[in-house]
Amino acid sequence: MRKTVTVCIVLIGFWYGLRSAQAQDENAASGRSTPQKIASQGSKSQGDQHEVPVKPYRLDFSVNELESGKRINTRHYSMNLADGSADELKIGTRVPVHTGPPRSGSGDNPLPDTQYQYMDVGTNIWASLRERGDDLQLEVRSDISNLDMSASHDRDSGWLPPIVRQIKISGVTLLVTGKPIIIGSMDDPNSNREFQLEVTATKLR
Repeated sequence: MRKTVTVCIVLIGFWYGLRSAQAQDENAASGRSTPQKIASQGSKSQGDQHEVPVKPYRLDFSVNELESGKRINTRHYSMNLADGSADELKIGTRVPVHTGPPRSGSGDNPLPDTQYQYMDVGTNIWASLRERGDDLQLEVRSDISNLDMSASHDRDSGWLPPIVRQIKISGVTLLVTGKPIIIGSMDDPNSNREFQLEVTATKLR
């Protein structure tokens, strides 16, 4: 009887060992991950991840005023911009302008009651860089305005609404570094003057 029990224990141990070996073979054949395999895959995936380098540029804008083809005035503006981003620069003044003729004071206020409204006047330039295949697309929008104070008075009433002179130039082009790019130009309908928006891009690194 004791001999029979011993033989059964040996057979059961052999059967469990055979099943364990078969399970390991099945895991290897089916590609199941072992702890060593998971560790090696993790280190490999970390090595495959590469950060896309940032490409920074400096954009130098020039607003040129020409008369009879000769440049008589230029204003300069600059901004730093990376590919895939947009930025804006704005400089100007909130100017109080009369919205109506002064009204005479009365009662406790003997001073004239003057009506005002504030207006943003100045220069606003917006730019963005976007990848288009192997190229970079540059988009620019500009808005330049000022008040013509010489036409703010009338000979009869002594008051006229202010005149705002405005220049808007927008355009889309491929970015070329080191060379001036004309975004757009326009003629002044009231004179023989021409206005241009020019940009020169410089790669910073």
